[in-house]
Amino acid sequence: MEKITEIQEKILNAAIAEFAEKGLKFTMNDVAGRLTMSKKTLYTIYESKEAMLLALADYCFRDIKRSEQEIVKDPSLSIIEKIEKIMVVLPEKYQNIGLSNLYQLKEKYPHVYRSVEQYLDTDWDATISLIEQGIDRGEVRPVSIPIIKSMLEGTISHFFASNVLIESGISYEEALQEMIQVLIHGMKEERQ
Repeated sequence: MEKITEIQEKILNAAIAEFAEKGLKFTMNDVAGRLTMSKKTLYTIYESKEAMLLALADYCFRDIKRSEQEIVKDPSLSIIEKIEKIMVVLPEKYQNIGLSNLYQLKEKYPHVYRSVEQYLDTDWDATISLIEQGIDRGEVRPVSIPIIKSMLEGTISHFFASNVLIESGISYEEALQEMIQVLIHGMKEERQ
């Protein structure tokens, strides 16, 4: 991930706003219009919508990694709270922008989809470290890290690869919260 310029950041934030309103149907013209910039200028920075979406994936995952580090360093959170938060981390500006529609990436922008998949498959160090700390402290039962990682990757990849969330009327954010609750607390009803 290379450092982005101020104008690139403005464009990417405009693209996020357009995505929130129109999903992947937004156009380069929409982004240029939001910024009161000529489309020609926009194309000098990002040669295509796909190039902009690839940059947007980098930008989003950079924000996610920054948020992960804030969670890890937060002394007010228990290990379990950190694990819960880090597994579903989504910075504020990506909340409620219709991430359930990202399944469309696979068909319309397969290169961008593969990039997102690659991000999901890598850099689990902070999450794994927290789980291991939880096991060492006796706050998490001994679990197979590769199984937990596979479960999370598989679920998130399925959310991105299919329209299951759209069909179910569930937002991406709600789905992540439900997934982590089932993973951490199980499905068993607690009896009082």
